[in-house]
Amino acid sequence: MPLMMSEEGFENDESDYQTLPRARVSHRQRGLGWFLLGGWKVLCGSCCDCLARVCRRRKELKARTVWLGCPEKCEEKYPKNGIKNQKYNIFTFVPGVLYQQFKFFLNLYFLVVACSQFVPSLKIGYLYTYWAPLGFVLTVTMVREAVDEMRRYRRDKEMNSQLYSKLTVRGKIQVKSSDIQVGDMIIVEKNQRIPADMIFLRTSEKNGSCFIRTDQLDGETDWKLKVAVCCTQRLPAVGDLFSISAYVYAQKPQLDIHSFEGNFTREDADPQIHESLSIENTLWASTVVASGTVIGVVIYTGKETRSVLNTSSAKNKVGLLDLELNRLTKALFLAQVVLSVVMVAVQGFVGPWFRNLFRFVVLFSYIIPISLRVNLDMGKSAYGWMIMKDENIPGTVVRTSTIPEELGRLVYLLTDKTGTLTQNEMVFKRLHLGTVSYGTDTMDEIQSHIAQSYAQPPSQPSNGSTSGTTPARKTQSSGPKVRKSVRSRIHEAVKAMALCHNVTPVYESHAAVNGETESAEADQDFSDDNRTYQASSPDEVELVRWTQSVGLTLVNRDLASLQLRTPSGQIISFHILQIFPFTSESKRMGIIVREESTGDITFYMKGADVAMASIVQYNDWLEEECGNMAREGLRTLVVAKKSLSEEQYQDFENRYSQAKLSLHDRGLKVAAVVESLEREMELLCLTGVEDQLQADVRPTLELLRNAGIKIWMLTGDKLETATCIAKSSHLVSRTQDIHVFKPISSRGEAHLELNAFRRKHDCALVISGDSLEVCLRYYEHEFVELACQCPAVVCCRCSPTQKAQIVTLLKQHTANRTCAIGDGGNDVSMIQAADCGIGIEGKEGKQASLAADFSITQFKHIGRLLMVHGRNSYKRSAALGQFVMHRGMIISTMQAVFSSVFYFASVPLYQGFLMVGYATMYTMFPVFSLVLDQDVKPEMALLYPELYKDLTKGRSLSFKTFLIWVLISIYQGGILMYGALVLFESEFVHVVAISFTALIITELLMVALTIRTWHWLMVVAEFFSLGCYLASLAFLNEYFDLSFITTWPFLWKVSAITLVSCLPLYIIKYLKRKFSPPSYSKLSS
Repeated sequence: MPLMMSEEGFENDESDYQTLPRARVSHRQRGLGWFLLGGWKVLCGSCCDCLARVCRRRKELKARTVWLGCPEKCEEKYPKNGIKNQKYNIFTFVPGVLYQQFKFFLNLYFLVVACSQFVPSLKIGYLYTYWAPLGFVLTVTMVREAVDEMRRYRRDKEMNSQLYSKLTVRGKIQVKSSDIQVGDMIIVEKNQRIPADMIFLRTSEKNGSCFIRTDQLDGETDWKLKVAVCCTQRLPAVGDLFSISAYVYAQKPQLDIHSFEGNFTREDADPQIHESLSIENTLWASTVVASGTVIGVVIYTGKETRSVLNTSSAKNKVGLLDLELNRLTKALFLAQVVLSVVMVAVQGFVGPWFRNLFRFVVLFSYIIPISLRVNLDMGKSAYGWMIMKDENIPGTVVRTSTIPEELGRLVYLLTDKTGTLTQNEMVFKRLHLGTVSYGTDTMDEIQSHIAQSYAQPPSQPSNGSTSGTTPARKTQSSGPKVRKSVRSRIHEAVKAMALCHNVTPVYESHAAVNGETESAEADQDFSDDNRTYQASSPDEVELVRWTQSVGLTLVNRDLASLQLRTPSGQIISFHILQIFPFTSESKRMGIIVREESTGDITFYMKGADVAMASIVQYNDWLEEECGNMAREGLRTLVVAKKSLSEEQYQDFENRYSQAKLSLHDRGLKVAAVVESLEREMELLCLTGVEDQLQADVRPTLELLRNAGIKIWMLTGDKLETATCIAKSSHLVSRTQDIHVFKPISSRGEAHLELNAFRRKHDCALVISGDSLEVCLRYYEHEFVELACQCPAVVCCRCSPTQKAQIVTLLKQHTANRTCAIGDGGNDVSMIQAADCGIGIEGKEGKQASLAADFSITQFKHIGRLLMVHGRNSYKRSAALGQFVMHRGMIISTMQAVFSSVFYFASVPLYQGFLMVGYATMYTMFPVFSLVLDQDVKPEMALLYPELYKDLTKGRSLSFKTFLIWVLISIYQGGILMYGALVLFESEFVHVVAISFTALIITELLMVALTIRTWHWLMVVAEFFSLGCYLASLAFLNEYFDLSFITTWPFLWKVSAITLVSCLPLYIIKYLKRKFSPPSYSKLSS
């Protein structure tokens, strides 16, 4: 049902819209065909799921009241605080691994055939010929799974055994992370991981706040400021936490990591103290304390923590090639059964025909060779080894060895932004004052201007702080008619940037071994080398670092004041009167400060150009310059100020305080009061900051686009930042339009916005997580259909769960292969949900790279990983799989011809060791050497990424190519068998000798025909296999007449049959290369 192009039809019942995407799926006919072709698996799966749900009924998540330090007062039983990433336990390991193996038709088939050999009447040949290969496959798989499971167990044990200090009435005790309960009060030291979701009660920092690192939770490397509960922070000593009677009321556990609602209540005070709790009072699990020591009360543990709720469980990934081969083996099985029925039917269904039918099925079981799994698994391991040994992509690790071919079939690449495409390192590039612009090469001019403006009036008796503001004060009194000098404008702009921010200077205390000593603090207070800046935005940190580089340094800050140091070393102090933090709705932040020495009150504001354009006084340059900077890929901020008189400020403060106390529409009222100040502000400057891209991101994205891969960027960052990086990384080309999806909250708005988007052609889409959620709720199918037509899609403000949801949607709606790449803990769900997950070992730790299927050290390595290794793995596995099938089909054709000539007897043509030797010693090495084959050189594959597009169509392994191999097998099998029957003279043993020798030589020649680029190991494998066969003839007198095989008639007969079976194929291959060459051969010639 396409979207309507008008606003009509909104009166339709809402349920019509909600059932729309599912309606397409549910009306399929489910008959016997459906059941046989996989319906049985669906039914078994749903029965198992149902049983599992009954066995472990999900407990309903509820809001809770948590008493401080009293876990025993909890009304409910809450989950254990352990981390568990294992797939199996000691009881489920063997059944689990066996189920994973035998859910594939191929393995189940081998098991049934092997078991049938225990029945005497069905026995054909020796037991070891059936059980040895199957046992080998299962043993290798079990060992591999056991090693992986052991690694996971060790990692979990290490995390769960970390020790923490727990506060009790008797003092501190050490407790393991896994033993922490709801209600415990836990002390977390600096640089220690927070073990569970907690409410922040107290800190060693004097200002009652601390910084935490959240990179493993939301992927952002900047530090977040958290504030302790006032009531508990004000208590004289830590022990007093047990002398008060207090509890925390917390909402039920939920996914959203950016919001929290709760209350803190102290009962023993008169009157009772109530404090509202928000996100800034929380310490989520998996974050790390970056400053001071914190004490928190645990409110959520284990499975109920935000980090676990946002992590999906790991799934066993199966490659597309394996699924395709599974389909082909089903087709072969059908052919085998049909062939057996024909044999019995021609016999006339005489005697115990049912037993004969089963014997024929076992006789022809070589049509589906068990060596297929062995060869493919060994091939996968070989590809993994080659990837890890590639010197061009050092540090690459293959963690899932079962899906290297997926790298050659990708259509969608979903990438994180921060730390994946960018280094998350900001560099200040441009300062624009309207009439004059400064770049990186002219920063020294600004430095000299600042130095002169602070050193200007030496005659003034008062301290440097007054002289510092002299230029600014003069200009104020002279009114707007007089044009300010460039120096005074630079001075004001730099001062505004040094004051208007949320940055805190942090000093590492070297001397403070015995606690926070005053003397230690005084000793190291303002040393530049020892200072680091912390803020929730890396842009802000870079602006403050830049003001330091030009001479104006932020040296100290707490909740009520901040100090700047001038180039001459004097300290200017400011009182912070109000702060208006940045929000994604307002897109700006403001601060009101009073200068201590002069008493001047100034309101500074900085924000995005869209938000600031209507606030600042009229100008003719802002919009144009913002556009210019954005095209350069710079992140822009507009800085403005307004001087306030004491009366103006007092009036504002009264109204602001009243608005903050109101119970209804508090947010709207507060915003309205602040907006009354945001009028006719003086525009000071425009800044441009660059988020440095990872090395070679632009050429890599260009390479991937040319290879036909569609790239989606999923980030937790702001819309403006995401758009900026999309442009600077050339994810969106310069000429391309960008459609920014408007914020929507209802079905009607989603409908209109999707219609507007439908009218756009060939434009990139930028959408926020909230809008995306609304779209997917009502118009899932339509949205995905439109988004998939876009050359690039950017989703900003995405939660980890949303990232995984987008991956799953693409898999369901497009049936194409997806790849997710990220570097932080917040990307783990997306990496695990994708068909192929790639993790980057970055600044944000190893969580993503450990959860991924492939781990790389830099984003640029993905080009070679896909174009070269992905291509080779897929092409080689396709050739190897089909050749192994050909090897089975040719011998089954010979068996069919033999049986039909000898009155349809169910007697094997080759017995015992001949069959084992055929699948192993005699042909295994040349066939396996196909894993070294390559159709184009790596340099060519990287130079012409368009070659990759062919791979996504899956032409290397399809029913067409499979049918060609079937015809070749039937032709060669027929020639070999009939030739041997026609040319043999007296003994039946001669038929076996002639046909088997011709068969081995034919297989070796066919390997040579299939190879596209020779490797010295391939030549060795060919001659080694031939040598093995000739040497073994001496010991095979049970099967061959040794006196006959040393005669000339034997040699010429074998040569003639081999020539007839292979020469036509060589001629056909030559003609095909001559008149219809494949695209890669045109390049390599």
